[in-house]
Amino acid sequence: MTSTAIRNNWTLEEIQAIYDQPLLDLVYQAATIHREYHSAREIQVCTLLSIKTGGCPEDCSYCGQAARYHTDIKVQALLPTETVIAHAQKAKDNGSTRFCMAAAWREVRDNRDFDRVIDMVKGVNELGMEVCCTLGMLTEEQAVRLQEAGLHAYNHNLDTSEQYYKEIISTRNFDNRINTINNVRKAGITVCSGGIIGLGETHRDRISMLLTLATMPKHPESVPINALARVKGTPLEDNPKVDAWDMVRMIATARIVMPASTVRLTAGRIEMTESEQAWCFMAGANSIFTGERQTLLVTPNPGVSEDMQMLQHLGLQPMPNKKEVTAC
Repeated sequence: MTSTAIRNNWTLEEIQAIYDQPLLDLVYQAATIHREYHSAREIQVCTLLSIKTGGCPEDCSYCGQAARYHTDIKVQALLPTETVIAHAQKAKDNGSTRFCMAAAWREVRDNRDFDRVIDMVKGVNELGMEVCCTLGMLTEEQAVRLQEAGLHAYNHNLDTSEQYYKEIISTRNFDNRINTINNVRKAGITVCSGGIIGLGETHRDRISMLLTLATMPKHPESVPINALARVKGTPLEDNPKVDAWDMVRMIATARIVMPASTVRLTAGRIEMTESEQAWCFMAGANSIFTGERQTLLVTPNPGVSEDMQMLQHLGLQPMPNKKEVTAC
């Protein structure tokens, strides 16, 4: 039985009061709520693959895949479908239950590349994994096609607050993000949406971003919390490293205001110690991204063996495949 109600009528002041609590009180509250809705020992292991890399026309200040920035990231055309399915099978063999495919597009276009992505979604779905995509903006009709192919989740992060958004991206606006999320919802696909800290935003911006997520008619089923991965050649390459306690505070606040959501400890783990990641799990994070390539899209990330060793040290275990459990 859960005693903490799911609310969609949070105020900025309420979330601010939660966020500003003494850290240990905040983590204790989050850990208590986490145990009402989730198994405290289970962590969903996910794999993220860049199926089309670089050459993006957007100007997101944090992203090394933007064509206008001079980075060391190599442009890669859309991968063959069979290559993607092989990566998904290997991810499943390594314990991942969710496979996310990312393409560096501004928006989905109705062309042969999108047809190929549809085939990829069908193929990964047939492996019995949760299939997720992040492809940029999309229409409701495109979302319906993805849903019919078996897409489980669509990732479209808010990145930051509505107020600070224009300081980070000028090639689209905050409402474009919301519109895509609404299109995903209408198509019956689960929503994966969170943000990045370390962009130069204030604590108030972080709270405002959580407010937007927590006051949606239905909370995102998945909320990734990312620490800025500083990429050489981007405008934010010299930003300071995100403090691990800031990550803990964000994760704990997200867990309290969106208790049933999966809170994903995402980018930035490569710069966190095992102890710091343990604090994030205690605060309510119950998912990580891993992979044999030791990258998260185009930035460094811990590998499978390292992550499995960490989970073992902490007495945690990979979450079982929900689709297979349901089938049984």
